[in-house]
Amino acid sequence: MLRLQQQGYRMFKLPNQKHRKVTKGRFSNFQEEAAPGTPLYRKELDKGVKGEANDDGTIFISKDIEPNSEEERQILDHEMRHLTEMKIGKLKYDDQSITYNGATYPRNNGEILYNGEWLPEGSKDFPWEQH
Repeated sequence: MLRLQQQGYRMFKLPNQKHRKVTKGRFSNFQEEAAPGTPLYRKELDKGVKGEANDDGTIFISKDIEPNSEEERQILDHEMRHLTEMKIGKLKYDDQSITYNGATYPRNNGEILYNGEWLPEGSKDFPWEQH
C-alpha cells in the first residue's frame, strides 16, 4: 500500500463499500447505483435484452440505453420490481429454472417452459413480467 501511495495513488474506502478503491486522482472505476444500495452496471447484454436484475442485488443495463432517459427510468423501475420480488422470496431463478409464487418453470437455451409452451425469456406472457 505504501508503494502505491508513493506512486501517486490514493487508497480510500467509500461509505457503504466493502472494498477499497485504488485511483490515481479520479473516480475511474466508480459504479452507479440504480437506487441506494443497488449497484448498476452498464454493459453489453444479449440481443434484445435491455436490463437484468441479478440475485446478488445488482442490475445490469444495456450500454446502448441513454443514461437519464425515460427509457432508462422504465427499465430500472421494471428491474427494481424483480429485485424486490427476489428479496421477499416471490421470485428466484438459476440456470435451470424460474420459481415464481412457489411454482417452478424449467428453463433452457434462453427459453422457459410455461403452460406447456417454450417461450423466450422476458416474454410478456410470464406472470413475473406483468409490471
